[in-house]
Amino acid sequence: MPRTRFHPARRRLYEILERSSVNDALVHAVHVFLIVLIVVNVTAVVLESVPSLRHAYGRIFIAIELVSGIIFTAEYAARFWCSPEHAPWQHLPPWRARLKWIAHPQSIIDLLAILPFYLLFADVGGLRAFLLLRLFRFFKLARYSPGLTSLMDAIYSERRALIASGVILIGTVLLAASAMNLVEREIQPDKFGTIPDAMYWAIVTLTTVGYGDVVPATPLGRVIAGVTAVAGLVMLALPVGIIASAFSREIHRRDFVITWSMVARVPIFSDLAPDEVASIMHSLRSQSCEAGEVIVRKGDLAHSMYLIASGEVEVVVPDETVRLAAGDFFGEASVLKRRRRGVTVRAATPCRLLVLDADDLHRLIAANPAMAEHIDEVGRSRGEHRAV
Repeated sequence: MPRTRFHPARRRLYEILERSSVNDALVHAVHVFLIVLIVVNVTAVVLESVPSLRHAYGRIFIAIELVSGIIFTAEYAARFWCSPEHAPWQHLPPWRARLKWIAHPQSIIDLLAILPFYLLFADVGGLRAFLLLRLFRFFKLARYSPGLTSLMDAIYSERRALIASGVILIGTVLLAASAMNLVEREIQPDKFGTIPDAMYWAIVTLTTVGYGDVVPATPLGRVIAGVTAVAGLVMLALPVGIIASAFSREIHRRDFVITWSMVARVPIFSDLAPDEVASIMHSLRSQSCEAGEVIVRKGDLAHSMYLIASGEVEVVVPDETVRLAAGDFFGEASVLKRRRRGVTVRAATPCRLLVLDADDLHRLIAANPAMAEHIDEVGRSRGEHRAV
């Protein structure tokens, strides 16, 4: 049964932690602080491995660990409490949503990242090795980086193909090691006397590392080594190609979803069918602008309309300046009425625009007369003096 109770404090905390509102100054500040804290932690772990630095700055390293442990524990507890607000789990009872959150891979990383803070106080020699779990805090950055998130999604989506590549690699290692054991075991029994011994050579050769500490001595052994080295190039290229293709698809899919949602929520396109929205997307081109750059100038001929993908622009009108942000659009009125620009628009911040040329917009209007009514409504709501 869906929950009907609303928890404003929990919802607000969820929005802050999950960055649901990118234009919120508090959300941005919290995420920048957590990213800096993660970087400081990883740097401290690396520097602490140097004995001279550990002895000279030991108290600083301990202070960093104490402060970080407290903050990361609070973050973990807050995310645990807010997990029922996660969209896919909102229909579940809170306790089930929290169980699902605990089992989520990113939550497991968060748990492993705070364990060293508590192991630090366990005076057991065998547990000190677990302090290296502090390096798991580096993987917390995936939560704040869309690129890392896309890469992880790409790897997960191609997990079966990557497992198959691993199976092929293991089979090739066994085949090469067996062949080299058969050919070289009488000549070099200390290096190729058994298949496990030969597997070390096979792995080093297939990965194209080639340490040179184990090399074949017979002509047939050298032939096998050559074939194995060439096979190694294929073995390495296979998973790299799979991940690269999946990563590219993931990036394009994310951009497609963002662009689709942006186009679909523009009022003048709201009544279009999905295939018509897709047609608009194919007609769009990207344009990047630096802060202060003039995008359209008053009096210029109108050739395009613009959708703001990121950043903000300023519409300079008499006695005031109107700001438009990501998701807004401008320039459609002058294009459709075939007149010169009525105002100047400049980039208030570095921004990325999606541009729809006049011919494509006129074609859409001809096929969907209702769009013209939407445009008139938008023009009236903005005021004629703001028509771009």
